[in-house]
Amino acid sequence: MTLNIAAIEAQAELHHQCLLGLELMVATREGPEVVGDWMFRLFRRQHEDKFLSSFRKLGLDGLPDAVACAKYHVLSNGVGGVAVEYMEESDTKAWVRFRYPRWMYDGAVICGVPVEASRGFLRGWYGQNGVSLGNPRLGFVCVSEDMTGQFGLCGYFREYDHDLSDEERLRFAPDERPPPFDPAKQPEPPPGEWSAERLAKANRNYAVEYIRNGVRELVNVLGQDRALELCHLAARLTGLQHFRRMADAVGGVDGGPAEAAKFLAAMFAGMGDEAHVEIAGDGAIVRQSGLRIVRGLDGAERDNLLSCWTEIWRGAVHSQRAFMDVACEPSGDGLTWRISLAAQ
Repeated sequence: MTLNIAAIEAQAELHHQCLLGLELMVATREGPEVVGDWMFRLFRRQHEDKFLSSFRKLGLDGLPDAVACAKYHVLSNGVGGVAVEYMEESDTKAWVRFRYPRWMYDGAVICGVPVEASRGFLRGWYGQNGVSLGNPRLGFVCVSEDMTGQFGLCGYFREYDHDLSDEERLRFAPDERPPPFDPAKQPEPPPGEWSAERLAKANRNYAVEYIRNGVRELVNVLGQDRALELCHLAARLTGLQHFRRMADAVGGVDGGPAEAAKFLAAMFAGMGDEAHVEIAGDGAIVRQSGLRIVRGLDGAERDNLLSCWTEIWRGAVHSQRAFMDVACEPSGDGLTWRISLAAQ
C-alpha cells in the first residue's frame, strides 16, 4: 500500500469515527428524540444532494423502481465500504439487508445509539425514494432494525397498486423475513476503472460528506451555539483518541512540533490538500491549501464546519506526549498552523 492510499484510508476512518462520536454525544447529551430529528435531517439532505445524480451514474435508469432502489442501496453503499445484500422477489418488490459489522454503528457504538436514530434516517432517506422518483406508489417496509436485537437493518422496496400517504411510505413489519440470498444475483457497478486509489477516495468522500452535512444539520436542530459546542468537543475527542491509529497509518511519530507538523502534512495529503512544512527553531509551521472539507461552502456554513474540523487536529497534536500549543489561522484559501512547545 502506498503512503498516499494509506493517508486517504486514514482520513476515511477518521471522519467515520468523528460521525459516530458526534452521534453518541448528541444522543447522550440531548436525548433520543433530538438525535432522531438530526438523523432525519441529515439523511434527507444526503438524499436530496446525492440520490438522483448517483442513481443515474450507477446505471439504474429504466429498471422497475423497486428493483432500482434496492440495487442502488447495494451499489452506493458498496462504494463506501458498506456491505449490503440484494434479494429480488419481483419487479415490484426487492429487498436489501445490511450485514454486520454495521458501518454506521461501528463496534460497541451500536449499544449507545437509540432506535430513534435509525428511524430518523429511514424516514429521511428510504421513505423519500418514491417521492424523488415521482412514483407515489413506492414505499419501504422495514422488517428488522439494529437496536432491537433482531438481525440487522433489513427491508424491502415495494410498489403498491395505490398512491401512498406520507405515513405509508415507511412501514414496519417485524415478523417478515427476506428470501434466500443468491450471490449470483448481486448487482455489479457499471464497468469502469476502479483502482485501489479511486476506491479509497470514494470511501473517504462517503465519510467526509456525512460530516459536512452533519454539522450543518445539527446547527439547524440545536442552534449554532449548542451545536458547535458539541461538534467541537466530539471533534477534539476524536482527534485525541484516534491519533495513534492515524500516525501508524502515515508513519507519524509521537515527538515534538516538527514531528507533529509532518504528521499533519501527511494526513492533509490524504484529503487531497497541499501542505508545506517549515521548521523554525523549536517550532514548526504547516501551510495548508485546498481545504477539501469546506469545498463549495461559504459564509456561516463554511466557518462553522471549519471551526469543528480544526478541533480534530488540535486533539491529535495534544494527544502526544510533549505538551504543545497549536494556533490555526486563515491564510488566503487555506490555513496556517503554528505548533510550538507549551510553556512549562
